[in-house]
Amino acid sequence: MPPMTSTSVSAHHKITRPNMVAVGTIVWLSSELMFFAALFAMYFTTRAVQGPAIWLESTEILNIPFAAFNTTVLVLSSVTCQFGVFAAERYQARRDGALWKISSWGMREWFSMTFLMGGFFIAGQVYEYAHLVAEGMTLSSTAYGSVFYLATGFHGLHVTGGLIAFLIVMVRVAKARRFTQGQATTAIVVSYYWHFVDVVWIALFASIYLIK
Repeated sequence: MPPMTSTSVSAHHKITRPNMVAVGTIVWLSSELMFFAALFAMYFTTRAVQGPAIWLESTEILNIPFAAFNTTVLVLSSVTCQFGVFAAERYQARRDGALWKISSWGMREWFSMTFLMGGFFIAGQVYEYAHLVAEGMTLSSTAYGSVFYLATGFHGLHVTGGLIAFLIVMVRVAKARRFTQGQATTAIVVSYYWHFVDVVWIALFASIYLIK
């Protein structure tokens, strides 16, 4: 068995060393998880204090089928995002075939689809807010209105942040001469964040729309 040289040891460390950007992102998402945990605690505490009567009256005006459809779009955007990650992992920045040939799509096409679906979700949330305000439920109308807009609004801001991140990644890839490992890592890190906001929304949707 040949002795291990310094070069082989160095290569071994490069393979096993964790990516610090990914580790930092996971630590940051852990702090974001605590933030949303506080929002959930606020929601259920306010619900317990105010009693079920206000909640039953307020949830009657929620458009649950529309919210469920909007939620489905956001959840499916995690699927398209992951396909973009798969393309980034094989260093395919853009499609290598016709646009309608989905199997040839690269990271840019999958991330563009994810961006459109995330934008649709935000537009749907704005539409829902307009409908609820027209029904008389505002941020200051009831305790339910306050916690509803705070919880869903902060999540909407996080989704918007994710959309901005997708734009930055796609612009950087479009301007680069070649797709590098660093750009692939950035795409993967953005996917961590996007999956996180999707999972948080599933929990919010269940708590706010389904648990009467």
